Amino acid sequence: MKLSGTTALLTGATGGLGRAIARSLAERGAHLVLSSRREAELERLASELPGTGHRVEVCDLAASGAGEELIARAGRLDVLIANAGLPASGGLEEFSPERLEAALRVNLEAPIRMARAAAGPMVQRGSGQLVFISSLNAKFAPPRASVYAATKFGLRGFALGLREDLHGSGVGVSLILPGFVRDAGMFHDSEVAAPWVFGTATPRQVGEASAEAILADRAETDVAPRRQSLGAAFAHRYPRLSARLTRRQAVAMAERVARGQSSKS
Repeated sequence: MKLSGTTALLTGATGGLGRAIARSLAERGAHLVLSSRREAELERLASELPGTGHRVEVCDLAASGAGEELIARAGRLDVLIANAGLPASGGLEEFSPERLEAALRVNLEAPIRMARAAAGPMVQRGSGQLVFISSLNAKFAPPRASVYAATKFGLRGFALGLREDLHGSGVGVSLILPGFVRDAGMFHDSEVAAPWVFGTATPRQVGEASAEAILADRAETDVAPRRQSLGAAFAHRYPRLSARLTRRQAVAMAERVARGQSSKS
């Protein structure tokens, strides 16, 4: 589908990836409904984007029913980009019940509920696109990230299954899988350097991949250097061997990331 003249709801808009996605869509003529918990940052982002017709909707997706309420407030939508997410790093025993509930709701439950609310009107019109920003961790589970990986595995399964359910309806479903990203995301936020051997992608590449996925109705897009995608595919196919080969380095890095994100929620 084309983006020019469409209305697209973007969650997590004030994060590094969200800003890049917003710009890529706005440059192609989309009118954006920008959502996050930070009203002042949303207003500033809306004023900085190219094009017109952008507006903001403040929403905390960790609250019960917030996803459906956001869809209702957004009005008629051509595109939904479910990008908001919580870090969810650390061992399972480190999660309070409240933090666990928030991670599961924001990262998995809210996107599913928003898709359910948005898809019906799209199917009735015979057009639309649902986009889910997941992670390469939807293909393999690193240490100290069991909850995070569970939400990303779940989101990938949901998106691919929903795509089949909506086949022939005119409504597409796309999944974006960023790997290590510099200047945004968990490594940037925790001030931990991603492993240099695998390379990194940029927020702009994630934004461009999201826009292109909508235009071409792509089912799944890895946003990572090829060697990183191959590493994820190897870990997905041979999880025990991969864990044995990388465990020591992966645990040390994961613990640094978890400590760096301990104050974020």
